[in-house]
Amino acid sequence: MLYLLTQWYNSTNCSLLRINKLNSSPVQDPELVVEEVHKSIHASRRNLGFLSCGTGNPIDDCWRCDPDWEKNRQGLADCAIRFGRHAIGGRDGEIYVVTHSGDYDPVNPKPGTLRYAVIQKEPLWIIFQRDMVIKLKEELIMNSFKTIDGRGASVHIAGGPCITIQYMTNIIIHGLNIHNCKQGGNANVRDSPDHYGWRTISDGDGVSIFGGSHVWVDHCSLSNCNDGLVDAIHGSTAITISNNYMTHHNKVMLLGHSDSYIQDKNMQVALPSTILEVVSCRHGYFHVVNNDYSHWEMYAIGGSAEPTIKSQGNRFLVPDDRFSKEVTKHEDAPQSQWKHWNWRSEGDLLLNGAFFTASGAGASSSYAKASSLGARPSSLITTITSAAGAHNCKKGKRC
Repeated sequence: MLYLLTQWYNSTNCSLLRINKLNSSPVQDPELVVEEVHKSIHASRRNLGFLSCGTGNPIDDCWRCDPDWEKNRQGLADCAIRFGRHAIGGRDGEIYVVTHSGDYDPVNPKPGTLRYAVIQKEPLWIIFQRDMVIKLKEELIMNSFKTIDGRGASVHIAGGPCITIQYMTNIIIHGLNIHNCKQGGNANVRDSPDHYGWRTISDGDGVSIFGGSHVWVDHCSLSNCNDGLVDAIHGSTAITISNNYMTHHNKVMLLGHSDSYIQDKNMQVALPSTILEVVSCRHGYFHVVNNDYSHWEMYAIGGSAEPTIKSQGNRFLVPDDRFSKEVTKHEDAPQSQWKHWNWRSEGDLLLNGAFFTASGAGASSSYAKASSLGARPSSLITTITSAAGAHNCKKGKRC
């Protein structure tokens, strides 16, 4: 028996059609998506009017001012911006309430558990009956058109393998605490009601996106995982990773499988309004905007295999170590190659001796297009990122 609260409006056939429509194709012109930053910010400020909770963070200002957010949970799906803005998750499905924190059997999950919910074929918006700590026995392998919404409860996925999005589309992960993730594998795991298969050893990521598309990870707190906190590899694209708090970790984020995996040239990832330490990029197009970087050991943004990196309105506070002042690291390439890579910094706040080494078009003073793209000023980073991480939302009140 499914634990369902509202009517499911679309059939499974409609879901399959939607999967075909929203495939893994990258956005044709990523610069147009980046320009959405400016439009979203100004639209949110106009719509807020007198509301005092407006922060200039276009995602939060889309829904957090509403005291009835709990009655309109699925409206969150309309608040995503940038590359993952079409990730609707379970918006068009029923609400499913997780009532049990246990993960008893990865092959035959019990109804009412998180694992049972995420493997279903139909769209679902998954919420939690109460505060929970969920220790998974094996990777939580998600099916397409799912939202995991932790608002209104303190939900921790910790102490075991964590979340895997493999060749799936339209996933939203919101408001979770994900930490102390371990390796899993050498076991059978179910990924749909009618299929399970053998899993080899996993990396131990907090969220692993493998060939996934239209994915939005928002307002999660992530730390202390065996490998990356959020990794996106093997042709993943159309991803927004926003408003997260990422800390106490060395390998925070890996975007791109390897220098030789050229399918990642289509990868497009936006990283707005997050508190983090290090991100490493390969191939692809990466928009890093209004984030707060601190406490890295070697570099804040690294890259190899000619990625395009646009850094806007970030705050970079370097450690006191005089050998760790450079924000960027061009990896595995001589200067004769990386000087052509398109890395640019606009409006970033560089503190304690930090410096950003631009290259390609970003090194040219004549590059003016980005000046119209309108990231919020880096001086507002404290306000923009003040609510980063999982919420402490209470029903009937603004979140």
